Amino acid sequence: MSKITKTAVVSVVGRPNVGKSTLTNKLVGQKVAIVSSKPQTTRTRIMGVLSRGETQYVLLDTPGLHKPRSRLGDYMCKVVTDTVSEVDVAVLVVEPIPNIGPAEETLIAQIKQHHMPAILVINKIDTVKKEELLAVIATYAAAHEFDAVVPISARTGEGVEELLTEIDKYAIEGPQLFPEDMVSDQPERQLVAEIIREKMLRLLDREVPHGVAVGIERWNEREDGLVEINAVIYCEKASHKGIIIGKRGAMLKEIGQQARADIERMLDAKVFLELWVKVKEGWRNNQYQMRNFGYEDQ
Repeated sequence: MSKITKTAVVSVVGRPNVGKSTLTNKLVGQKVAIVSSKPQTTRTRIMGVLSRGETQYVLLDTPGLHKPRSRLGDYMCKVVTDTVSEVDVAVLVVEPIPNIGPAEETLIAQIKQHHMPAILVINKIDTVKKEELLAVIATYAAAHEFDAVVPISARTGEGVEELLTEIDKYAIEGPQLFPEDMVSDQPERQLVAEIIREKMLRLLDREVPHGVAVGIERWNEREDGLVEINAVIYCEKASHKGIIIGKRGAMLKEIGQQARADIERMLDAKVFLELWVKVKEGWRNNQYQMRNFGYEDQ
């Protein structure tokens, strides 16, 4: 194992649903951030760590920048703007569209304000013809002089190595920040809660998942290696509780089965997962409740 002598701290920013979490997971080599086709999946800053050769890459996957509609939304936007200003390089992830939206304009303004080195990453290139990228590059080049432009597909991995080569240019000499086998700063309980929430985002109607939070009530590692986990899904409305449980408990069972498979892979252990559903009205606008779920600065 090489001795780590350099570190690059990278913020991965962009509007919701542009592929930031998929990219972070691809760079780290395993799941540290949940992924969904629904926007605003990531709620707080998630750190992924990649140790390779002499360099440790610390990747800060942020919530998508959007117009907040609740205290939780305000918090998510603050996480993004705070993260842009405290890193070695910002990676702005955008869609392959020759148009700059309000979220991208805000982030470019932040990058300029803090005189941040920035790499433009055009994601989802597997969905367009290569010649279409020229217009996208020209549009963003007119808005800001990025240090590099890297077209990628976070889903297939195309261009990801090239991106890592660019990021490596911003690594600075210094002590190793994290153990080499560490891939995230998220405790296992938090990762398990996020995996359960990911399955709900994938399986449930559009409006329900954004009003849910997951709390781990019990975690018991038995001598025979089985991990017993009791988790509570909190939703904002009684009608949502019925949707989450489903007819004869079918939806809750499906959420549990899909989550357990991912949790077992992550923990490399057999898991007994028990899920409960409770109603906590208006928790997204309740500072105390948000703190309980880890979404507010202590």
